[in-house]
Order: sequence, then structure tokens, then C-alpha cells
Amino acid sequence: MHHTRQVFIGGAGRTRRMGIGGDAPVSIQTMWKEGITEILRDRDALLSIVHRMEKLQSLGCDIIRFAVPDMESADALVLLAKETDIPLVADIHFDYKLALRCLEGTVAKIRINPGNIGSRDRVEAVVARCKEKGVAIRIGVNTGSLPQDIAAEVRDGKLTRAQGLSQTAAREAEVLDSLGFDQFVVSMKASSVQETVDSNRDFASRFDIPLHVGVTEAGPLVGGIVKSTLAFSRLLEEGIGNTIRVSLSSSPDNEVITAREILRETGHRSGGVKIVSCPRCGRNGFDVHAFMDRWESELLSLDKDITVAVMGCVVNGPGEGKHADIGITGTGDKVTIFKHGKIVQTVSAESADTVFRKELLSL
Repeated sequence: MHHTRQVFIGGAGRTRRMGIGGDAPVSIQTMWKEGITEILRDRDALLSIVHRMEKLQSLGCDIIRFAVPDMESADALVLLAKETDIPLVADIHFDYKLALRCLEGTVAKIRINPGNIGSRDRVEAVVARCKEKGVAIRIGVNTGSLPQDIAAEVRDGKLTRAQGLSQTAAREAEVLDSLGFDQFVVSMKASSVQETVDSNRDFASRFDIPLHVGVTEAGPLVGGIVKSTLAFSRLLEEGIGNTIRVSLSSSPDNEVITAREILRETGHRSGGVKIVSCPRCGRNGFDVHAFMDRWESELLSLDKDITVAVMGCVVNGPGEGKHADIGITGTGDKVTIFKHGKIVQTVSAESADTVFRKELLSL
């Protein structure tokens, strides 16, 4: 097991304070997929983003990261952080002044790579402000950001890419350690499952620094879920990984839902709504796919510790779903709603959603 020190984020303004590493539970992160500068000129746009973030939070998201490519984006993130209790992370590359601007607000964490921020005095300026504000840092390393000497050793076969990632992260960590700053998290990400696993294993064997785990550029929905599940399950089984992000060419909602299910199935998160649904087949009597399209996000956002079964026909209806707190199935133009394996109502397809919601909320 990888026992780490604890890093704290948040706590300023409305932002809730939470721990990463130590005895804190594994947290879920996602990254915002769009620019946010419009909120500087449009209050409705600001409220819309806040609403969408609240939905992500209800699905199980603990932390949201935002790209900050320019000063206008930094201004927008400072404004956004005032409007939410969700810890927000500023993702900074190259320009340390963007980090300093974000640190004027209540941003909870700064993601930097000290190697591309520039001279040591710039890193020192960011660290000094983080110390003053009580803000954590994440050192982010990926296969495209290896320093020239380590990249050369990888090309020459003296190091594997996983070892290159781990050595780069260790070098960057030493910079922060030398400045007397220990409130930082490290991430080493590759698009390869094995390289991600190997780099994190190597780093964890040598340091007690909390790890943010992710497979970068994992791909579209199906491929990305497969890669992330394989990497996370291996590492989490060994106690490696304190906060995770599933990187998908898909919505933040799907990133959060995937991470939530991985943590549930690996025993690192419990409670909430668990959905059991059949894949559908030629016996199909109830349109499981359409129902799940309408209901998945709403179900997963509920503050209930229940199991919901969505079954396609009478063969796998109340019988196979008898363990569920509530379930739905159907045949022909009739839909059956059951609780704990016993039918409670049979209704028309047109009124099924209304009746299901009423029965659900009565639990």
C-alpha cells in the first residue's frame, strides 16, 4: 500500500476544504471542455456554468480543472471561483503571471509544470504566493513534457518512457521541496496503460507524495473507459492513487460517471444510486436504451443509497431484478414497476415515467 502525506485544497471563500492523500478518500476530478471568458460579459453565461458544475458535483465530482491560456481566462476563473463551493484548479502552462492572477482569488489549486514555467525565480514567486494563500500545487508531467536530457535517455533506450516520467516528476518535486513547500500533488500521465501504471508504481515506491492518476488522451468513450479502468484498477488495488481523472473525448458528465463506477467497483466509493440494466435483446418488450438516455443522469444525481433495475422484458424483469429497491420493465404497451421484486404498478407506456418518478421519490 502507498501511504502518503496529506495535501489540503480549498477552504477560502465559499470553497469547501478537502484533503488529498493520507486518510482522505479517493477523489474524482474532471476538466472543463470549453473556454469561460464569456462569463466576464454575460451573467447568464456565468450562472449556466455554475449550474452545470453543480450537476457534475451531484454526479460525484469533487474537483474541476480549467485551462487558463491567457489573462482573460484567469480573470474569468477568479470570478467563477467566487460563485461555487467546488474546488477549482487553474491549469497553467508557460506564463507564471497567469498563476499569480488566479491566486488573487479563491482558486483551490494550481496545476503547473515547473520545467516550462521558466526561471527559478518565477517558480519561487508562484510557490511564495501559494504558501501565503494556502493553495496547493499539482505538478503535471506527461510524455510530451520530458526535459531534453531525460527525453534523450529515453530515445537512446537508457530509460523506459515510464522511468522518464517518474524521473521527471521526481526532479520537479525536488524544486518544490527545496523551497520548503510540501502541499503538492504529482501526476504522471501517458496514453499507454502500462506506461501510466509503471511510472506511478515507480514514483510511489520512492515518495510519500499524493498522486493524481489518469491516462492522458485516452480516446473516445469506449476506448477511453477501457484504458482508464485497466490502469486505475491495477493501481488502486495496490493503494496507489489519491485523486483520479478519466480523460475522454466525451462530456465531463461521462468522465465523472466513469470514475464513480470505477471507484465503486474497486471498493473505494460506496453509497449513491446503483443502476443495473440489461443490454436488450430480441425478446425486448421495454425500451431500456431510451429509458436510460432519459433517466441516467437524473438517477445518478439523486441523494439516495439505492439500486435501480431497468429490465427489457418479463424474463429478466422482477425476477432477476428482485434485489433492486425499485425497477421497471414492460411488455407490449404496458410497463411494470416493481419494488424488491414485487410488482407495485402496471401502467401504460405513456404514463410510465410519471409513475416511476412518484414511486422513486417515495423511497
